[in-house]
Amino acid sequence: MNLTPDNTVMFTLWGLPINATIFYTWFVMILLTGASMLITRNLRPDVPPNRWRTTLEVIVKGIQSQIAEIAPGPSRHLLYFAGTLFLFVAVSNLLLVVPGFEPPTSSLSTTTALAISVLIAVPLFGVSSRGLGGYLKTYLEPSFIMLPFNIISEFSRGISLAIRLYGNIMSGAVIAAILLTVAPFFFPVVMDVLGLLTGMIQAYIFAILATVYISSATAPPSQPEKDIL
Repeated sequence: MNLTPDNTVMFTLWGLPINATIFYTWFVMILLTGASMLITRNLRPDVPPNRWRTTLEVIVKGIQSQIAEIAPGPSRHLLYFAGTLFLFVAVSNLLLVVPGFEPPTSSLSTTTALAISVLIAVPLFGVSSRGLGGYLKTYLEPSFIMLPFNIISEFSRGISLAIRLYGNIMSGAVIAAILLTVAPFFFPVVMDVLGLLTGMIQAYIFAILATVYISSATAPPSQPEKDIL
């Protein structure tokens, strides 16, 4: 049993081995991009929305409302970033029920890459909102003595995001494999249901934490920062 899709080589491209993590990551990205293009290809006021467009609008509105509760004010920039994170993690985890599919989120390399993207996004959004001087000043709050601790805290956020997501997905796969050997008919169904539920919860938590971190970096100095989950 492979604990990570990194160990599964799908094919070789120009002499480079393409493992399951890379393959299924691109598969999910192509799936999301293609589905959004097909659903929105007739996005015009004179065309009545179909069920797929309605579903997509419900998802987008739901993500937007969750972001608005955390980050009051203009949040379109957060919608693009946090919404993409949520959809990628959620779809990757939901496809776990497809036989043979190995979710890229069960690889530490994928979860680390997602966490690094959040670490990069936080200062970018912070500088864009507060300016370079205003953002750097946050590392000196409440006093300059806290500078090293604030820097350590910034990196620990990314590490916790990566390990939390990877640990939950991997542990679910390992437990399912163990139960499959004990009772191959009943437990897989239960574990698939629990896996779907856990996958959606993890996607939600990951996107919410990213939103909280960015909201804290972009909040005006007079506005108290949100408590981090």
